Amino acid sequence: MQSATTAVVTGGAGFIGSHVVDRLVDDGYRVTVIDDLSSGKRGNLPPEVDLVVADVTSDAATDAIRSVAPELIVHTAAQISVSVSTREPLQDARINVLGTVNVLEAARASGTKKFVFFSSGGTVYGQSEDLPVSESQPTAPENPYGTSKLAGEEYLAMYRRAFGFESTVLRLANVYGPRQDPHGEAGVVAIFALAMLAGNQITIFGDGNDERDYVYVSDVVDAVMAAAAPGGPDRCNIGSGVSTNVNELCTRLSELTGYALEPQYGPPRPGDIHAISLDASLARIELGWTPKVGLETGLARTVEFFRQQTGSR
Repeated sequence: MQSATTAVVTGGAGFIGSHVVDRLVDDGYRVTVIDDLSSGKRGNLPPEVDLVVADVTSDAATDAIRSVAPELIVHTAAQISVSVSTREPLQDARINVLGTVNVLEAARASGTKKFVFFSSGGTVYGQSEDLPVSESQPTAPENPYGTSKLAGEEYLAMYRRAFGFESTVLRLANVYGPRQDPHGEAGVVAIFALAMLAGNQITIFGDGNDERDYVYVSDVVDAVMAAAAPGGPDRCNIGSGVSTNVNELCTRLSELTGYALEPQYGPPRPGDIHAISLDASLARIELGWTPKVGLETGLARTVEFFRQQTGSR
């Protein structure tokens, strides 16, 4: 078990957050979740976990953190859609920047020992010509979502300098797996899998040649647990280092689901970049982390989850 015994997970009823909660509980942590349930579900959480229904920008969230005084905070709560951020940059900044600062201030007041922050390896670098991209390469986000995540990183860096506040930023690739929301605008694996199982038409934005780095959710949880220990890097990439284009992803999911329709193609979405993959060498060196679940296995597990959820054959 890690050194922390009490933990707060913001956004802990959501996709990645709930998997983090499960692991923390299994490892003996006393966990409190702060989630406004805008996309998360109470049913994702073990019964012994305390749930505070609150927005991360609210006084209720900071009051809960100060009441628990957790040794560990894992901040997963966020507005995660690039297209939503492009349409509503103020809302994106409110949640991702002000919400992060609000949680940070409560953590500082509570004497939290370690703060793990989810950033976006898929957006903070922008469109790099040198792939896979490493942490030493410059950041140049091309949408409000990536900008807001980078702002959160900079606040954490300032808190380390000014207050000696220990934190690790995980720049995540495109995370997928069970419990991912298939009804939003982010999470292409879940969106495609559910639509294919239902026999519904899927839409690929652009020509389908955009490439992303996909990492399975249990591998991300492994990275969180490694980062929760004292020390570690200030920030590191969490990804496979391999890029897969949307057309290939569609083909793989079609084979797993028995989907027979051809996809339709729509216009590219504003803010999307053409290609990204992450060099996770620093995570291997500093955290002892490497991904264990390959794309073929991860997609099969994800499809099986949605098949069981929907009763599809």
